[in-house]
Amino acid sequence: MNCAMCEAKQCREGMDCTDIRGDVINVYKDRGNRKILRIASTIESEFDMRMSRLQELILFCKRVGYRHLGVAFCIGLEEEMRILHEILAKRFTISSVCCKVCGINRKAFGLPSPGEGRVSAACNPIAQARILNQSRTDLNIIFGLCMGNDILFSKYSDAPVTTLVVKDRLLAHNPIGAIYSNLYRRSVWGV
Repeated sequence: MNCAMCEAKQCREGMDCTDIRGDVINVYKDRGNRKILRIASTIESEFDMRMSRLQELILFCKRVGYRHLGVAFCIGLEEEMRILHEILAKRFTISSVCCKVCGINRKAFGLPSPGEGRVSAACNPIAQARILNQSRTDLNIIFGLCMGNDILFSKYSDAPVTTLVVKDRLLAHNPIGAIYSNLYRRSVWGV
């Protein structure tokens, strides 16, 4: 497959260019998969381009029936995480775990440290996942984990995972604009 190079994109009109259509349809017969697909599609149809990702997340979680959300966050976004916690805690039970949990020195993994002689804790996405697994979260949210750490977190999470913030220090984590804007925060979230 190389859909990026396909100019026709006839799949939009229902053409199947694969041999897995029937198998995939069977997977969607699972009640949980079907519910998630239906709710995601309904929200897209009702609110296309009229909601921030954060608003969509809250509505999606409410409609699916998620009550306990886990957040695996980067310690570099701790201020933003506090704001997110205030917003989500009005609606859900929240468990959050920062990336430096357990405080394991980078040297224990043979990783370089940012300064000579400095103790620097390694990011620990597997522990983040395990702690949220123990909390029995319904959905886990990635909030600015570094590339690779997000992959390990997703691999070890028992609950489904979605990403709210992709770490991109150079471009100010653009998807997080709903939290960075003071006016938006006050008018929409009351925070």
